[in-house]
Amino acid sequence: MTARSLHQIVAGYSKGDAISNEALTIRATARARGLASEIYCETARTLPELRGDVRDLSRAAADLGPDDAVLLHLSIGSPANGLFPSLRARKAILYHNITPPEWYEGVREATARLLAHGREQARALAGSATVTLADSAYNAAELEAMGHRDVGVFPLALDFSHIRTAPDRGVLREFNDGRLNVLFVGRGVPNKRIEDLVGAFYYLRRYIDPAARLIHIGSYAGCERYLSLLRSRVREWKLEDVLFPGSVPQPQLAAYYRCATVFLCMSEHEGFCVPIVEAMAHDVPVLAYAAAAVPETLGGAGVLFREKRFDLVAEAVARVARDDKLRAALLARQRRRLADFESRDLGAELWRKLAPVLA
Repeated sequence: MTARSLHQIVAGYSKGDAISNEALTIRATARARGLASEIYCETARTLPELRGDVRDLSRAAADLGPDDAVLLHLSIGSPANGLFPSLRARKAILYHNITPPEWYEGVREATARLLAHGREQARALAGSATVTLADSAYNAAELEAMGHRDVGVFPLALDFSHIRTAPDRGVLREFNDGRLNVLFVGRGVPNKRIEDLVGAFYYLRRYIDPAARLIHIGSYAGCERYLSLLRSRVREWKLEDVLFPGSVPQPQLAAYYRCATVFLCMSEHEGFCVPIVEAMAHDVPVLAYAAAAVPETLGGAGVLFREKRFDLVAEAVARVARDDKLRAALLARQRRRLADFESRDLGAELWRKLAPVLA
């Protein structure tokens, strides 16, 4: 019997979060195909202004029956992971990677414990779902190492109309001034290695372009200690124009991308790295450290480096900024890679992957 619904369970629900955005995209796709579709999340982990858009996790056991399909977005330790095996519905898992807890030790112990618990739960969930997916081959391999079998790959579903929101004019006026703007977007957490961004920028600013800027967009909520350490390093090295605007609304984010000369990623642990795709969507050349799923997401586009020589990274940034032929070639290749993401028929792809629980 065909499933009458496709519901989803997420560990947290907020604005601008990649998993929350994907859940919305999948919900819209399911509803367009005539299935009932709701998102379940703990009320405590849902932004207050968004609570009317989701159902509390405590309702899932009563709401879901044998004719319902449910997709668990596995991303961190959560009561949702413990509840999932007991649900009577047809089950599928989509793994988004759980950051190794070592990255948070000494910075935010509570998060380190939650991540360690999440990895334990991920192992315990092996065999609990009919369909198991991951949003990158890197994540699929990690999940299989935890005991899961036959893990398929379903790259993150992205809403490009949202990514290309009209840019904020105020940000454009302030930063679209011809200066070399180095941009990185991502949460302010240790595995993103923001300190390495600062290290490369030190060489760029001191030896190559004294007018360059470094802009990091992303929330440091819960990792304020990490931000303090970064600010101390900026002061110690007497750097100017290192900006930490935090998390910003989508129009401002689109404007920062519009003003960026290059996108520089020094992160050492990424399960997918959505900002790389966002940068390509805004025609910003990407330079990135070849760690985890980053090479897979770039798919032959951008500039990858495998050694963190800050002086050489700074030289590469400057060359991409100044060499028009090189820049044009990089952007042409990025546009071809971007087409791989934009040309997907998400509905058809999702239905193929979830066929064992939907049909």
